[in-house]
Amino acid sequence: MTAPPSPQHPVTVRVFTQRLSATPRGARLARYLVLNQLHSWGIPHGTETSDALGLIVAELAANAVTHGRVPGRDFELRLSLVPGSVRVEVTDTRTGPLPPAPGTVRPPQPLDETGHGLVLVDALADRWEVLDREPPPGKTVRAEIDLRGAQGPATART
Repeated sequence: MTAPPSPQHPVTVRVFTQRLSATPRGARLARYLVLNQLHSWGIPHGTETSDALGLIVAELAANAVTHGRVPGRDFELRLSLVPGSVRVEVTDTRTGPLPPAPGTVRPPQPLDETGHGLVLVDALADRWEVLDREPPPGKTVRAEIDLRGAQGPATART
């Protein structure tokens, strides 16, 4: 028995998609799944990219569960490894006002217990945006982090 011939063109895009219950448990599972998928793609736990994406997914999934929840409907998590970056998308099915656009997110007051999520996404992501869901109803928040050379231990971003 011989091995199948190797493809002439290497795979340049990898995608992971999962629907999750719009519950706190679903939000926790989203973060866990992303960290494990990144590790299987060669972005180990504890690297700057893995840690940042874990936090971004935790915030976006928590927002989908808290602000985008429609009883009986799930939210969708999509992770893509594309040349030069990693993209995460969280889609919910709730209609209504969209979250603030990138660059317009205002930090919460010092004693506020909520309102920190998109501030963190804005600080950690190289790019992010809010899109209307296709097909409606709902919205997608997409964030992207550029891959920076070797993925060594987590360090502070400058």
